Amino acid sequence: VYVAVGKGDSSMDALSWALKRVARPSSFVYLIHVFPEVHHIPTPLGMLPKNQVTPQQVETYMSQERSKRTKLLQKYLSLCLNSKVQVDTFLVESDLVPKAILELIPVLHIRRLIMGTSKSSIRMLKKGSGKIAPVLKDAPAYCEVKIICEGQEVRTTIDEVAPSISPLNQEEEKGGKDMDKDQNTDMASCNCFSRKCI
Repeated sequence: VYVAVGKGDSSMDALSWALKRVARPSSFVYLIHVFPEVHHIPTPLGMLPKNQVTPQQVETYMSQERSKRTKLLQKYLSLCLNSKVQVDTFLVESDLVPKAILELIPVLHIRRLIMGTSKSSIRMLKKGSGKIAPVLKDAPAYCEVKIICEGQEVRTTIDEVAPSISPLNQEEEKGGKDMDKDQNTDMASCNCFSRKCI
């Protein structure tokens, strides 16, 4: 089972639901975290384009961002390990969360995807807007997408969701499958993707 996770509490609700309802002890849970691309770097002169600062400044900032992601993901990893399941983490660098997830589905052959949403976002979801609606609408037929809100599954069918503004570009689904392992332990590991790799 694959679970999309981010900074919101809804991600923890979705993962908790998956661990209780879907995952079994010793099975694999795959966490997907999409983080924004870095275009600007903070400097004493303000935010500057990445190509206008030194490589050292870029690496320092990127290192700080990696540390933040590690801290963010640790709570999800801990919950999985405490539930006695094995866990992989896929990090995807993209400014377009729905598109990045949709492109990842055929690459990883995802058949079950669980996503969390807040109560305030349910109305947007039913109107076909927000980050989840495009995934629910454009996911391949073989991929079951479940939406979790405050520990409960949201019964929203594809027919209730309006078509997304930007359908998935079918050619981009072909992209490569290159990945780099950043971390690998007996129970947890991490894989990083770039938009260029998908």
